[in-house]
Order: sequence, then C-alpha cells, then structure tokens
Amino acid sequence: MSLRVSIRKRLSKSFSLETEFETSGDGCLGILGASGCGKSMTLKCIAGIETPDEGHISVNGRVLFDSAKKINLKPQVRRVGYLFQNYALFPRMTVLENITASLPGKEGRVRAREWIGQFGLDGLEDRYPAHLSGGQQQRAALARMLIREPELILLDEPFSALDTNLRELMQLQFLDLLKSRKDVILVTHSRDEAYRLCGEILVMDAGRVLGKGKTKTLFADPGLVRIARLTGCKNISPVRQTGEREIFALDWGIPLHILKPLPEGITHVGIRAHDFVPVREGGINRIRPAVTRRSEEPFENVVLFTNADAPKEGGELWWKYSKYTGYDTVPEWLYLPPESLLLLG
Repeated sequence: MSLRVSIRKRLSKSFSLETEFETSGDGCLGILGASGCGKSMTLKCIAGIETPDEGHISVNGRVLFDSAKKINLKPQVRRVGYLFQNYALFPRMTVLENITASLPGKEGRVRAREWIGQFGLDGLEDRYPAHLSGGQQQRAALARMLIREPELILLDEPFSALDTNLRELMQLQFLDLLKSRKDVILVTHSRDEAYRLCGEILVMDAGRVLGKGKTKTLFADPGLVRIARLTGCKNISPVRQTGEREIFALDWGIPLHILKPLPEGITHVGIRAHDFVPVREGGINRIRPAVTRRSEEPFENVVLFTNADAPKEGGELWWKYSKYTGYDTVPEWLYLPPESLLLLG
C-alpha cells in the first residue's frame, strides 16, 4: 500500500496542520504525538471527514484529494475505513444491523457472519451497543469497518477507552489482523502502543511532522529533543563539548564519554530511565546519586536523584528498575553506558 499525504489546514489563528509523508507499505504506520498535535485531524482529512485548505492525498496512485485539480472524493467512495475513538456505533441498531449498515442485502449478511465469527461476536448479533462491553463494541465497530473491504484502514486511538487487561488482549488480536494486511495507520499518544504494534512511526508535534522511520530505529536514535521526549525519554540535559568524544552534561554536572565524534548540531544528551547500570565504584560516565524522591509501581521501583558531587544543585534524573533485581538500596554509583546515550539536537 502506498499512501501519499501533503496537506495544509488552518484550524485557528494560532494553529495550523501542515503535514507531508508517504508510507512504504511495511506493516502498520503509527502516528505518535501528544493530544492536540494534529494526529486525528490528519486521519479525518485522509478519510474525507474534513477537507484540507490545500494539498494532495492519494492511495496506490488513486487521488482522493487534490486542491489544485479540484478533486475531493466523498468519504463513501474513498474506500477508506475509519475507526473512531468512541467507535460511533448506531445506538438504536443491533450488532448485526450496525455491521451491515454500510453493505445491506444478502452480500452484507454473508460477510457480516464471517466477521462476527472472526471477532468472537457469536450470540451477540441482536444486542444493542449499550448492552456490550467496551471490547465487544470495538470488535463490532471493526467488523462494520472491514465488511466493505477498505483499501486503507485508519484507527484513531482505538484502545484508549479499554481497561488495561482488555487493551492488551485487543492489541494481540490486532496484531493477528495485521498479519494479513499492510494498509493500516494507527494514531496513538502511547509510545508503548506504537512500539508494540507499528513497524514504522511518524512523530508529530504542533501540527508538524518531526520525524519518520522504522520504530526501533527511531526509539534507539531519535535525533531531536522533542522526538526523544515523545518516545518517553525522561532524562535530557543540554551539553557542552569538551573534546572530540567528550561532552559535559550541564544539568547533571558530569562529563560523559561518547562512542564517536560529536555530530554537528548536537545540543543535548539523553538517557532512558531503564538504561542506568548499578556499579560498585566511580569512574568514567558514572554518577553518585543523591536520592530526592522514590515511588513504587506494581513491578518496578522508580528513583529520582541528582548528582551528589555536582558543585551546584542540578536537575533530577529518573532511574527505573525491576523489583526482582535484588537492589534493596540505591547503589553508591550508577553507570551511563556510552552506547545508551542519545545525542540530540
């Protein structure tokens, strides 16, 4: 599947959406970003629910929207399936009626039976949405969308309304669905969801595309401070270069050795909260933590600390570690492995 999007839409005096990207057809593309960054509006423009002020949208070479050529296909003929955050089932229709709403007649009933069986909705055909669980509503909405065999599937935070256990179960079922399809775009603000489900991600902020690439590659080397933050990096400090492979983290008050000469444009360094390594003694890339706060999660501990040896009080750092590591107390030193350091601009 090849999707090309290059659109501009002004939403208010202070905010406009200007996004441009293409898909490679390599699995699910995730659009990751904070609330209000333009993720959902991008999907709505692709689906035809909203109209861009200008630009171009095409799927497999078929033009859905082109402002210059005055092309703007109606949503019903775009062959684009859209799953809303709240699923948008018709409240006065049964499960079966909802699924067949967009494909009435014998063909619709036959296809509906297939999707009802695939999504485990057997026995629920005559129920109304109000009498379904969140997971059942989602599956019914997916079946209603897929019955028309859309060329492109758009999912707008489909798991946000589900509880933790159901969310993880539905994500596993979603992965099974993806095995037979390569035409899915998933909008999410969850970095864990994007990492688990999407082969590629596009990171958005304030209506603009910050970066796009293979998910694991972008997490390992985000490149920009804003991308690092959106992918969950909590420890970021401005730096000063002190040598070809040496930098000084200004907020943390420690010198750091890096593995390669510092690239141009690097202004910050980051390290993810799980990447610290407890060690017995000081040395290069090591910090003596002065604990400021602690918290406990179901399966890991969280420690916030500053550099005990800094000449002045610096910024806090986060360290997260499994409860089953055996660390009853915070070690005297923590090591920042050079291969874990994120060099950011």
